[in-house]
Amino acid sequence: MEALITAAARALAAGDPLGALNRVALRDDAPALALRGIAMAQLGDLVRAKALLRRAARAFGPKEAVARARCVVAEAEIALVSRDLGWPAKTLDAARATLEAHGDRVNAAYARYLEVRRLLLIGRLDEAECRLADLDPAPLPPAARAAHELVVAGIAMRRLRTKPARAALARAGHAARRAVIPALTAEVESASLALNTPAARLIARGEERLLLLEEVEALLASRALVVDACRHVVRDAGTVVSLARRPVLFALARALGEAWPGDVPRGTLVARAFRARLADESYRARLRVEVGRLRTELGTLAGVRATKRGFALAPHGAGEVVVLAPTVSRGRARPWRWRLAPASARCSGHWRRWRRRARRRRLVAGERVAG
Repeated sequence: MEALITAAARALAAGDPLGALNRVALRDDAPALALRGIAMAQLGDLVRAKALLRRAARAFGPKEAVARARCVVAEAEIALVSRDLGWPAKTLDAARATLEAHGDRVNAAYARYLEVRRLLLIGRLDEAECRLADLDPAPLPPAARAAHELVVAGIAMRRLRTKPARAALARAGHAARRAVIPALTAEVESASLALNTPAARLIARGEERLLLLEEVEALLASRALVVDACRHVVRDAGTVVSLARRPVLFALARALGEAWPGDVPRGTLVARAFRARLADESYRARLRVEVGRLRTELGTLAGVRATKRGFALAPHGAGEVVVLAPTVSRGRARPWRWRLAPASARCSGHWRRWRRRARRRRLVAGERVAG
């Protein structure tokens, strides 16, 4: 029996979940349940994998703390893959401490990598770098070294440091090939695609083009004034002004940046910032107030000057103004579909009136309406 458990564990370490299941699929003891859970996770059945790992953790006795801690680490990885960021991080930290106390350095290091990857997903880069700095990947097996380099590359890409990211991915690829795990090699290749696919759109002087991550890095290091619609900030090479919590001001800044060096009519600014169809006197007054607030927020980066028909952006030190936008703009959903109708229309009995309005909008747009 122990020989079957050992053989199944080796099959999982080599990336062969089917081979592992062939050895332990009919067993319900705690080690077999744990191995079955890991195998199902590798096959993509995350719900079944989580249930098996929880059964295994309960089945292990009180003297098998290391085995229970390994189940916790495996369950944390499943939660991370399924983007369940509400999974208790303290449980993983306690499991890592247990593994370190019992000398299981490989699984303890993997638990720390899971912690760092979670910090990356929630945007806490500084804390992720501090925790990663405490790890030495040299004594770890190739699979763990590949995981380490993937985390290093992830931090570098989020910091827009493409050269360190490429170097880390090259080291990760070398370690993955030494580990001879196809899934790990595929993960490294998938991470490498991020450096070779468009990362953003550049909008400047009425034209658009796609940028790679290296080009985005060069743009942010240049002397241009960048209205960054990916992070909702306005920045140059030395100053960053965040407008993430001021959506109206950012909508004005983006409209002015897209039109630079020209100006934007007041009616267009009212439509972009307030989503109003007509720019009456109340909206014009509100626009003047918001433009004044935008001047204050931008400070030394740029000013906003009034023109005969609207407003224009006037950078103080930069020679050019560009807008950096996501590669795919969010399209509007078709409102006439029942499955996309607002919840208020479905639940409060206003569905017929809502459908008639949607039908009239489609007729005005020249679409063919059935029924």
